[in-house]
Amino acid sequence: MKKMKMLRGLCAAAALIAGMSAASAADGILTPGELKVGLEVAYPPFESWQDNKIVGFDAELAQLLSDQMGLKLQLADTKFAGLILGLNANRHDTVISALYITEGRIAQADAIPYADTGAYIMVRSDSKVAPKTEQDLCGLTVGLQQGTSWVTKLRDLSESYCKANGKERITVKEFPTAPETLQALLSGNVQAQVDIAGAVSMFAERSNGRVKITSPQTIYPQTLGIYVKKGNTALKTEITAALNALRENGKYAALLQKYARYGITETQAR
Repeated sequence: MKKMKMLRGLCAAAALIAGMSAASAADGILTPGELKVGLEVAYPPFESWQDNKIVGFDAELAQLLSDQMGLKLQLADTKFAGLILGLNANRHDTVISALYITEGRIAQADAIPYADTGAYIMVRSDSKVAPKTEQDLCGLTVGLQQGTSWVTKLRDLSESYCKANGKERITVKEFPTAPETLQALLSGNVQAQVDIAGAVSMFAERSNGRVKITSPQTIYPQTLGIYVKKGNTALKTEITAALNALRENGKYAALLQKYARYGITETQAR
């Protein structure tokens, strides 16, 4: 009889724990008390390694949000092309990794606008070409990070503008990460690199004069989004509330000011 009571007690405890886990999942957090954020740590100034620590705009924003929400932050370094896949596979709660809000992405996950930016065009300092706009890329071999929105944009531009106007097409080459794309540019494997303004600005700063930005203004201006699993209304609501609180208390404005030189601004999509 005692064994039966003990067994029932264990079953009841297990059911309670399962119920708590289910409640936690329903609230949108995979692990109680933690916020696991997916990001690719190879994309300065948004995220990069420094002294064995992840630093950058998105890393700082993730910390501010988790503090505001009363959660412990866990950063999960993930390949760019696998960020949304990892989100939908429950490997992380949210993605904060300089991802533009695009139709393709919001078909897979829900997005919270948090900043606006665009892309810059970068070439080697000794380059004979100096493209100022995306139309100037006709006839050039352009390096892009795999999975970025510019891959489709430049391929479309190649057909709709370059070919249609009797110009040579754009040859698009994709690479796993932005730093690898930069190496392709430095080695002469591509003639130009198109990437988010912040990353290009930092690459140019750190290149010791080997590369230069040729576009006087950003191209393809878009809005960056914090992504949560589609239908995870609870977490989306919590993150939105936390971000709005950071806007009201001035902490987000201070973060934007810190990174203003990299072309990151408050979003107009609020």
